[in-house]
Amino acid sequence: MNPKLLKPAVRSSLSRRDFLRLIGITAASLLVTNCQPKRAAAPEATASSAPVQAATVASTAQSPVVSNSAKTPVAIGRIQTYDRAEIEKQVAKLIDQLGGLGDVVKPGDSVAIKPNLTGGVTSGRLKGLPEIETYITHPEVVRALIKQVQAAGAKEIFIVESVYEWASYTQWGYEEIAKDLGVTLIDLNDSKPYSDFIEASVGPDSHIYKTFTYNQLLKDVDVFMSVSKMKNHDLAGVTHTMKNLYGLVPYRLYRLNEQDKYRSAFHGSGDETRQRLPRIIVDINRARPINFSLIDGIKTAEGGEGPWIASQAPVAPGILVAGKNPVATDSVATAIMGVNPQGAYPETPFFRCDNHIQLAYEAGLGTNRLDEIEVLGATIDEVKMQFNPSPKR
Repeated sequence: MNPKLLKPAVRSSLSRRDFLRLIGITAASLLVTNCQPKRAAAPEATASSAPVQAATVASTAQSPVVSNSAKTPVAIGRIQTYDRAEIEKQVAKLIDQLGGLGDVVKPGDSVAIKPNLTGGVTSGRLKGLPEIETYITHPEVVRALIKQVQAAGAKEIFIVESVYEWASYTQWGYEEIAKDLGVTLIDLNDSKPYSDFIEASVGPDSHIYKTFTYNQLLKDVDVFMSVSKMKNHDLAGVTHTMKNLYGLVPYRLYRLNEQDKYRSAFHGSGDETRQRLPRIIVDINRARPINFSLIDGIKTAEGGEGPWIASQAPVAPGILVAGKNPVATDSVATAIMGVNPQGAYPETPFFRCDNHIQLAYEAGLGTNRLDEIEVLGATIDEVKMQFNPSPKR
């Protein structure tokens, strides 16, 4: 068994050396600070507190890197194929346009990269197409980013996700990446290699949760990256790198009922969803800020987040989007989909929820004003493709 494939059920496969290296990451952690002022107060929403598994600790994650320029840079690249060489070339180009990774990854850093592996292998395929070409982050995009992170000097790299089953890593190509590039797979549904989960603080002015229960690795790594699929979402309207963080917490700790197979407490009951779900997206992005965002829009789907949504259909925008601020990056991807990133409920596609991108802007996490974003590479108008959202109900 390769020790880099950290399966929840077979922990003895992790070598003592790797375990000590994981624990040793703590010494390199930094205290998170939020230097950006809150622009405007979002509407209040009532909700229950997160379950407590361990003593509450303050988050020590790094704040997102902010550009020194007057505008926040976001890069768009055109690419029609998942050919490995082509993706590596395009990801390298995007990172170069953004000024490199030197201000994000320092030599010796530990880095966690989270793809979007929603639904698990039993969710089925959309029109018989591979999941990685419709609603799952394609492994070649993650592979290309890992190579750039390694070139920047990272010492330890982890692929992290609350997978529905370990087969998600196996069948969708992530075990192969771990073996080839020497990175470690982590199932965030489990506290291992630590003895228990921790409670990470959202900080002041949280909307719903004051803390989140998650694997201590997310606190201890120096850098956190989100690599999402560009899609519509039936409830949230759109899902990019910020919404991707829903998968950081074990779903079983955030359920209204034990039989639920998803984070039903994040949705709440009845009319709570409209306010609750988007504000939790903001809260969890405060607890574990994203330091680098990459969006897979080469081949994806419109109309919903997975084949369990009847309106989902495959599309091929042929793009990658990257940035060092997740709000700006997600805003550009949203605009490419033909959606106003400042849109308000119940405007398209925010039929069922408030716009979490706007709420993130109001919380001071970044800008969703396109005139405050410097778009590098292709322009939004050159690659714009109108996505059909999940229909009103």
